[in-house]
Amino acid sequence: MQYPEILDQYRLRAEQGLKEIFDRSTGPAPLLQAMGYSLFAGGKRVRPVLVLAACETFAPGGPDPLPAACAIEYIHTYSLIHDDLPAMDNDDFRRGRPTSHKAFGEAMAILSGDALLTEAFGLVARSYRDAGGSLAADLLAELAMAAGSAGMVGGQVLDTLYTNRHASQSDVETTHGMKTGAIITAAVRCGAILGGADEDELAALTRYGNRIGLAFQVADDVLDVVGSRESLGKTAGKDEAQGKSTFPALLGLERSLGYLHRLSTEAHAAISRFGVRGGALAAMAEFIEGMPEPRPNGRAIPHATPRTAAHRAP
Repeated sequence: MQYPEILDQYRLRAEQGLKEIFDRSTGPAPLLQAMGYSLFAGGKRVRPVLVLAACETFAPGGPDPLPAACAIEYIHTYSLIHDDLPAMDNDDFRRGRPTSHKAFGEAMAILSGDALLTEAFGLVARSYRDAGGSLAADLLAELAMAAGSAGMVGGQVLDTLYTNRHASQSDVETTHGMKTGAIITAAVRCGAILGGADEDELAALTRYGNRIGLAFQVADDVLDVVGSRESLGKTAGKDEAQGKSTFPALLGLERSLGYLHRLSTEAHAAISRFGVRGGALAAMAEFIEGMPEPRPNGRAIPHATPRTAAHRAP
């Protein structure tokens, strides 16, 4: 599924920003090669797009959101490198080519992920230290909370603990709200903070981020069931083979799609207050809901009833 134009414009900005920032990186050449290999492997750049879109929901003239957007993509890329390692998901392919540890060895993969995570915090600190107030500290706190034990890493631990064990829907929601949703929500919140959101606006956008973060994981879980390696760019069917606690395993495909639709509807409701200014965020919710499509392995999947115009954000 392709991005609509409004999101693709943000993606192109993020892509250019990543290239410009990464080109200034220093360190041993083999390390930089491994970092760049994963950072520029493609993808929709969902998280940096959300930073830019959330920021531009508000009036222009504030700090540039691009460094924060790129920092979040650094963190996301580090997480993918480590997720693919033999001790974690043990995957050989990512975005249609060998994973980092297959291309560079486990040690270099681990270290390149470490470097991307660390550089993300340095990038934010350097970029916003002269912005005044507590902006840099606030952004760093958002990233640390989302990436650490209360967020992504904690969710990865729960994902490991629930492998080959029964998990309730609440358990799965908690796991993936932390593992996947925390960084997505942080992307929205960082953009909102940079845009100057007030307390109520930040609360609304946090709700939106929570909903699309969980929706993204539901969609990804469904794609792992119905997709192929060619369509996904990674090994399909790994969740079931490894005994992962996923939404399709718990709810089945049809109920998972219904839940995805509900989450998307709730995301739209959260940003309805922004009207046309929230158009890009609404487009992202639509994109995520539409991610599961019939795939080349031939397995058609049922779709939830399309949202009517009355349910759409303006």
